[in-house]
Amino acid sequence: MAIPKARIQALTEGGGHRTLAEKAFSALHDSIVRGELAPGARLRIEDIAAELDMSPMPIREALRRLDSAGLVEHVPHRGARVTQLSMPDLREIYDVRLALEPLAVRHACERFGEADARAARESLDRHVRAYKRGDLRDAWAAHTDFHFTLYRASESHWLIRLITPLWESSERYRLAWLPIQRNLAERRAEHERILDACTARDADRATVELHDHLARTANLVAKQMGGQELFALIEPGV
Repeated sequence: MAIPKARIQALTEGGGHRTLAEKAFSALHDSIVRGELAPGARLRIEDIAAELDMSPMPIREALRRLDSAGLVEHVPHRGARVTQLSMPDLREIYDVRLALEPLAVRHACERFGEADARAARESLDRHVRAYKRGDLRDAWAAHTDFHFTLYRASESHWLIRLITPLWESSERYRLAWLPIQRNLAERRAEHERILDACTARDADRATVELHDHLARTANLVAKQMGGQELFALIEPGV
Protein backbone atom coordinates (compact mmCIF):
# COMPACT_ATOMS: atom_id res chain seq x y z
CA MET A 1 0.00 0.00 0.00
CA ALA A 2 1.35 3.43 -0.91
CA ILE A 3 -0.26 6.80 -0.37
CA PRO A 4 0.94 9.30 -3.02
CA LYS A 5 3.76 11.52 -1.81
CA ALA A 6 1.80 14.65 -2.73
CA ARG A 7 -0.99 13.51 -0.41
CA ILE A 8 1.49 12.96 2.43
CA GLN A 9 3.19 16.30 1.80
CA ALA A 10 -0.17 18.07 2.02
CA LEU A 11 -0.50 16.86 5.62
CA THR A 12 2.42 19.02 6.69
CA GLU A 13 1.02 22.14 5.06
CA GLY A 14 -1.54 24.49 6.56
CA GLY A 15 -4.66 22.57 5.63
CA GLY A 16 -6.73 23.59 8.63
CA HIS A 17 -7.02 20.04 10.02
CA ARG A 18 -7.59 19.95 13.76
CA THR A 19 -6.32 16.49 14.68
CA LEU A 20 -3.99 13.79 13.43
CA ALA A 21 -7.00 11.53 12.84
CA GLU A 22 -8.52 14.15 10.51
CA LYS A 23 -5.25 14.39 8.60
CA ALA A 24 -5.07 10.62 8.25
CA PHE A 25 -8.71 10.50 7.19
CA SER A 26 -8.15 13.19 4.55
CA ALA A 27 -5.10 11.46 3.06
CA LEU A 28 -6.75 8.03 2.91
CA HIS A 29 -10.13 9.36 1.82
CA ASP A 30 -8.73 11.29 -1.16
CA SER A 31 -6.48 8.40 -2.20
CA ILE A 32 -9.41 5.97 -2.14
CA VAL A 33 -11.88 8.22 -3.96
CA ARG A 34 -9.34 9.03 -6.68
CA GLY A 35 -8.44 5.37 -7.15
CA GLU A 36 -4.86 5.78 -5.97
CA LEU A 37 -5.60 3.07 -3.41
CA ALA A 38 -7.17 0.31 -5.48
CA PRO A 39 -10.39 -1.52 -4.56
CA GLY A 40 -9.51 -4.46 -2.35
CA ALA A 41 -6.19 -2.97 -1.24
CA ARG A 42 -5.18 -4.04 2.28
CA LEU A 43 -4.90 -1.17 4.76
CA ARG A 44 -2.40 -2.23 7.41
CA ILE A 45 -2.45 0.18 10.32
CA GLU A 46 1.26 -0.12 11.00
CA ASP A 47 2.19 0.55 7.37
CA ILE A 48 -0.08 3.61 7.14
CA ALA A 49 1.22 4.94 10.44
CA ALA A 50 4.79 4.66 9.17
CA GLU A 51 3.97 6.37 5.86
CA LEU A 52 2.16 9.23 7.58
CA ASP A 53 4.61 9.40 10.48
CA MET A 54 1.86 8.94 13.07
CA SER A 55 1.04 6.55 15.86
CA PRO A 56 -1.50 3.77 15.15
CA MET A 57 -4.28 5.42 17.21
CA PRO A 58 -5.28 8.21 14.75
CA ILE A 59 -5.05 5.70 11.89
CA ARG A 60 -7.58 3.42 13.62
CA GLU A 61 -9.94 6.37 14.11
CA ALA A 62 -9.58 7.39 10.46
CA LEU A 63 -10.31 3.84 9.30
CA ARG A 64 -13.44 3.73 11.48
CA ARG A 65 -14.70 6.92 9.81
CA LEU A 66 -13.92 5.55 6.37
CA ASP A 67 -15.80 2.37 7.26
CA SER A 68 -18.84 4.48 8.23
CA ALA A 69 -18.57 6.30 4.89
CA GLY A 70 -18.57 2.98 3.00
CA LEU A 71 -15.06 3.42 1.58
CA VAL A 72 -13.38 0.84 3.81
CA GLU A 73 -14.57 -2.55 5.01
CA HIS A 74 -13.25 -4.72 7.82
CA VAL A 75 -12.68 -8.37 6.99
CA PRO A 76 -12.65 -10.73 10.00
CA HIS A 77 -9.13 -11.88 10.89
CA ARG A 78 -7.66 -9.93 7.96
CA GLY A 79 -8.12 -6.28 8.91
CA ALA A 80 -9.26 -3.35 6.80
CA ARG A 81 -9.29 -3.04 3.04
CA VAL A 82 -10.62 -0.62 0.44
CA THR A 83 -14.21 -1.53 -0.39
CA GLN A 84 -14.56 -3.46 -3.64
CA LEU A 85 -16.49 -2.08 -6.61
CA SER A 86 -19.46 -4.19 -7.68
CA MET A 87 -22.65 -3.97 -9.69
CA PRO A 88 -24.94 -4.49 -6.65
CA ASP A 89 -23.10 -1.71 -4.81
CA LEU A 90 -23.37 0.61 -7.82
CA ARG A 91 -27.12 -0.06 -8.04
CA GLU A 92 -27.66 0.57 -4.33
CA ILE A 93 -25.65 3.81 -4.33
CA TYR A 94 -27.62 5.23 -7.25
CA ASP A 95 -30.93 3.95 -5.88
CA VAL A 96 -30.41 6.17 -2.85
CA ARG A 97 -28.90 9.07 -4.83
CA LEU A 98 -31.96 9.06 -7.09
CA ALA A 99 -34.14 9.40 -3.99
CA LEU A 100 -32.14 12.08 -2.18
CA GLU A 101 -30.67 14.38 -4.82
CA PRO A 102 -33.90 15.15 -6.69
CA LEU A 103 -35.45 15.87 -3.28
CA ALA A 104 -32.60 18.29 -2.50
CA VAL A 105 -32.99 20.09 -5.81
CA ARG A 106 -36.78 20.29 -5.31
CA HIS A 107 -36.22 22.09 -2.01
CA ALA A 108 -33.50 24.21 -3.61
CA CYS A 109 -35.95 25.49 -6.22
CA GLU A 110 -38.02 27.06 -3.44
CA ARG A 111 -35.06 29.21 -2.39
CA PHE A 112 -32.87 29.48 -5.48
CA GLY A 113 -31.58 33.02 -5.93
CA GLU A 114 -29.24 35.04 -8.13
CA ALA A 115 -26.18 34.24 -6.02
CA ASP A 116 -26.89 30.52 -6.30
CA ALA A 117 -27.35 30.77 -10.05
CA ARG A 118 -24.14 32.76 -10.43
CA ALA A 119 -22.09 30.29 -8.35
CA ALA A 120 -23.51 27.30 -10.23
CA ARG A 121 -22.80 28.98 -13.57
CA GLU A 122 -19.18 29.66 -12.57
CA SER A 123 -18.68 26.03 -11.57
CA LEU A 124 -20.26 24.77 -14.78
CA ASP A 125 -18.09 27.03 -16.93
CA ARG A 126 -14.99 25.94 -14.99
CA HIS A 127 -15.95 22.30 -15.51
CA VAL A 128 -16.15 22.75 -19.28
CA ARG A 129 -12.87 24.70 -19.48
CA ALA A 130 -11.03 22.09 -17.41
CA TYR A 131 -12.42 19.21 -19.45
CA LYS A 132 -11.42 20.85 -22.74
CA ARG A 133 -7.82 21.31 -21.57
CA GLY A 134 -7.68 17.73 -20.27
CA ASP A 135 -7.49 18.58 -16.56
CA LEU A 136 -9.78 15.84 -15.31
CA ARG A 137 -9.02 16.50 -11.65
CA ASP A 138 -10.22 20.11 -11.86
CA ALA A 139 -13.10 19.03 -14.10
CA TRP A 140 -14.35 16.60 -11.43
CA ALA A 141 -13.89 19.19 -8.69
CA ALA A 142 -15.88 21.77 -10.65
CA HIS A 143 -18.56 19.18 -11.40
CA THR A 144 -18.89 18.47 -7.68
CA ASP A 145 -19.05 22.20 -6.92
CA PHE A 146 -21.84 22.63 -9.48
CA HIS A 147 -24.06 19.93 -8.01
CA PHE A 148 -23.48 20.86 -4.39
CA THR A 149 -24.15 24.53 -5.13
CA LEU A 150 -27.63 23.37 -6.12
CA TYR A 151 -28.03 21.06 -3.13
CA ARG A 152 -26.83 23.61 -0.58
CA ALA A 153 -29.52 25.98 -1.79
CA SER A 154 -32.01 23.53 -0.24
CA GLU A 155 -30.71 24.70 3.16
CA SER A 156 -31.11 21.11 4.39
CA HIS A 157 -28.11 20.07 6.45
CA TRP A 158 -29.37 16.51 6.69
CA LEU A 159 -29.71 16.07 2.94
CA ILE A 160 -26.15 17.32 2.41
CA ARG A 161 -24.87 14.97 5.13
CA LEU A 162 -26.60 12.02 3.51
CA ILE A 163 -25.73 12.88 -0.08
CA THR A 164 -22.01 13.54 0.49
CA PRO A 165 -20.81 9.97 1.26
CA LEU A 166 -22.97 8.56 -1.53
CA TRP A 167 -21.52 11.08 -3.96
CA GLU A 168 -17.98 10.17 -2.91
CA SER A 169 -18.64 6.46 -3.25
CA SER A 170 -20.10 6.92 -6.71
CA GLU A 171 -17.10 9.03 -7.73
CA ARG A 172 -14.97 5.91 -7.26
CA TYR A 173 -16.98 4.20 -10.00
CA ARG A 174 -16.86 7.22 -12.27
CA LEU A 175 -13.10 7.60 -11.91
CA ALA A 176 -12.44 3.85 -12.20
CA TRP A 177 -14.51 3.36 -15.36
CA LEU A 178 -14.04 6.74 -17.01
CA PRO A 179 -13.47 8.50 -19.23
CA ILE A 180 -17.07 7.75 -20.01
CA GLN A 181 -17.54 8.23 -23.71
CA ARG A 182 -20.21 10.87 -23.61
CA ASN A 183 -20.18 13.96 -25.75
CA LEU A 184 -19.18 17.05 -23.76
CA ALA A 185 -21.90 19.13 -25.40
CA GLU A 186 -24.49 16.52 -24.42
CA ARG A 187 -23.39 16.50 -20.80
CA ARG A 188 -23.24 20.28 -20.69
CA ALA A 189 -26.77 20.46 -22.08
CA GLU A 190 -27.99 18.24 -19.23
CA HIS A 191 -26.36 20.51 -16.65
CA GLU A 192 -27.74 23.59 -18.38
CA ARG A 193 -31.27 22.20 -18.26
CA ILE A 194 -30.95 21.44 -14.54
CA LEU A 195 -29.62 24.93 -13.84
CA ASP A 196 -32.27 26.62 -16.00
CA ALA A 197 -35.03 24.76 -14.14
CA CYS A 198 -33.59 25.77 -10.77
CA THR A 199 -33.23 29.39 -11.86
CA ALA A 200 -36.86 29.38 -13.00
CA ARG A 201 -37.81 27.69 -9.71
CA ASP A 202 -39.48 24.94 -11.70
CA ALA A 203 -39.16 22.13 -9.15
CA ASP A 204 -40.91 19.48 -11.25
CA ARG A 205 -38.66 20.10 -14.23
CA ALA A 206 -35.50 20.27 -12.11
CA THR A 207 -36.19 16.93 -10.44
CA VAL A 208 -36.86 15.20 -13.77
CA GLU A 209 -33.72 16.63 -15.37
CA LEU A 210 -31.55 15.69 -12.40
CA HIS A 211 -33.03 12.20 -12.13
CA ASP A 212 -32.31 11.45 -15.77
CA HIS A 213 -28.83 13.00 -15.58
CA LEU A 214 -27.90 10.65 -12.70
CA ALA A 215 -29.60 7.65 -14.30
CA ARG A 216 -27.71 8.11 -17.58
CA THR A 217 -24.40 8.15 -15.74
CA ALA A 218 -25.25 5.06 -13.67
CA ASN A 219 -26.41 3.20 -16.78
CA LEU A 220 -23.25 4.02 -18.70
CA VAL A 221 -20.97 2.97 -15.84
CA ALA A 222 -22.96 -0.27 -15.49
CA LYS A 223 -22.54 -1.02 -19.20
CA GLN A 224 -18.80 -0.35 -18.98
CA MET A 225 -18.66 -2.82 -16.09
CA GLY A 226 -20.22 -5.41 -18.38
CA GLY A 227 -23.75 -5.21 -17.02
CA GLN A 228 -27.15 -3.99 -18.17
CA GLU A 229 -28.71 -0.56 -17.74
CA LEU A 230 -29.95 -0.14 -14.20
CA PHE A 231 -32.51 2.68 -14.29
CA ALA A 232 -35.27 3.85 -16.58
CA LEU A 233 -35.32 7.47 -17.64
CA ILE A 234 -38.38 9.57 -16.91
CA GLU A 235 -38.05 11.29 -20.29
CA PRO A 236 -35.96 8.94 -22.46
CA GLY A 237 -36.41 11.02 -25.58
CA VAL A 238 -34.82 14.18 -24.16
